[in-house]
Amino acid sequence: MIRQTLLATIVASTLALATPFVTHADTPPATPSAQQVLTHYADIAYANYTDSLNSAKTLQTAIDTFIEKPSAETQQAAKDAWLKARHSYSQTEVYRFGNPNVDEWEGRVNAWPLDEGLIDYVKTDAYEHEDGNQFAKANIIAGTEPITAELLESYQEKGGSEANVAIGYHAVEFLLLGQDLNEDPKQAGQRSYTDYLQGESCTNGHCERRAAYLKTVTELLVKDLETMVKDWEPNHDNYRKAFLALDEAEGIRRILFGMGSLSLGELAGQRMNVALLAHSQEDEHSCFSDNTHDDIKQNIQGVENVYLGRYIKADGSTLEGASLSQLVAAKDAKADTALKTQLTTALNHADTIVKTAQAGTAFDQQIAAGNEHNAQVKATIDALKTQTAAIERAASSLGIQNLNPEPLEAE
Repeated sequence: MIRQTLLATIVASTLALATPFVTHADTPPATPSAQQVLTHYADIAYANYTDSLNSAKTLQTAIDTFIEKPSAETQQAAKDAWLKARHSYSQTEVYRFGNPNVDEWEGRVNAWPLDEGLIDYVKTDAYEHEDGNQFAKANIIAGTEPITAELLESYQEKGGSEANVAIGYHAVEFLLLGQDLNEDPKQAGQRSYTDYLQGESCTNGHCERRAAYLKTVTELLVKDLETMVKDWEPNHDNYRKAFLALDEAEGIRRILFGMGSLSLGELAGQRMNVALLAHSQEDEHSCFSDNTHDDIKQNIQGVENVYLGRYIKADGSTLEGASLSQLVAAKDAKADTALKTQLTTALNHADTIVKTAQAGTAFDQQIAAGNEHNAQVKATIDALKTQTAAIERAASSLGIQNLNPEPLEAE
C-alpha cells in the first residue's frame, strides 16, 4: 500500500494549462470551464463518501443486531452488509493521492494487509505475518486492557509496522469472517457465530471482548467516514473550499494524478502485480471475504466516474455534470477517445475477474501458481498500464507535462 503523504509533492508543483478554458454564460457550455469541472469533481466526492457513510451505518446496525443476537443468520446479514459497504467505498479511492486530506486519513479505514494475530486468535500453522513484527501475535482480544477506541487506535501501526492494522474495514472483515484457510478453495473465512455467544457456548474464548472489539471498531469506521463527508460538504469552511480555491491548473493536475496513481502504482502494482508474482493470498486486498474481485472493478469504476463526471449513486440516481473528458476532448479529441476506450477495456478485463470469482474461483485462486486464470489477471494489469499512459496523454493535452503517477513497483 502506498501511504506516503503527497502534500509536499502537490504544493511544490505549479503547472499551467496550455490555454484558458472556454465558458459560455448564457447556454450550457459544450466545453465546461476548469472551475466547473473541479466543482463537479467535489460534488461526486461528496456523494460517493455520503453513500459510503450510509452503507457503513447500515453495516453498524447489522453488527449491533449480530452482537445482540448471535446466530448464523444475523452473522450472514452483517457479512452481506460489509460487502455492500465496500462496494461504495472502493469507488472513492480515486480521491486518494491527489488530495492530501484523503491520503492522510485513508490508512485509518482501508489499511491492509493486516497481521490478524494482532487482533484475535489464529490457526498458528496457517498464519503468515510480517517478519520481525513483535506485535503479530499480540491478540488484543485475549488481553486484559479495556476495549476502547483509544486502545484500538493505539495499536494501529504499533511499533512502526504497517501490518499492525487494528481498525478499519479489514479489521471488521476479519472479525466477521476470520482467516481464509482455503480448506475449501471456494470458501472465504469461516468464523463461526459461536465466537460471539456468551457463557459456556462461547467458542475460542473471550467472546464478550470480541463483541466489544467488533462494536468499537465499527463505530470508529462510521466516525472516520463522517469526517470525510464533512471534508467535501458544500458551503462549509473545509477541504472542499480549499480545493476549489486552488489554481485551476493545479486542481486539474491533482485529479489526473489521483487517477493515474490509483490505476498504476496502487491497483496494477501493489494490489494485483505483487499478489500475482508472489502467488500469495496474503497479498490480496480483501483476503478474509474473498471480495478482492469487486475491490478491483470498483477502483477502476471510480477512475471512470471522475473522468466522465458521472456517478451512479447508491439510490440508483445518476449525478452527472461538467467532466474532465469534455475538457480533454476540446483540446485533443483523440486523446479523449483513447482514454475512454481504455477505461472500458480495463473495466471489461476486471469484469472477467469478477465473473470468474462469481463462478467459484476467487481472486486468491486466480493468482495461485499455475492457475489457468493467471493470464486474465495479467491482462487486467496490462490494461491498467495502458490506461495510465492514456491518462498521461490526456494530461499532456491540457498542458500538464510529467504527471508522474505513483509507479508500478513490481514487474
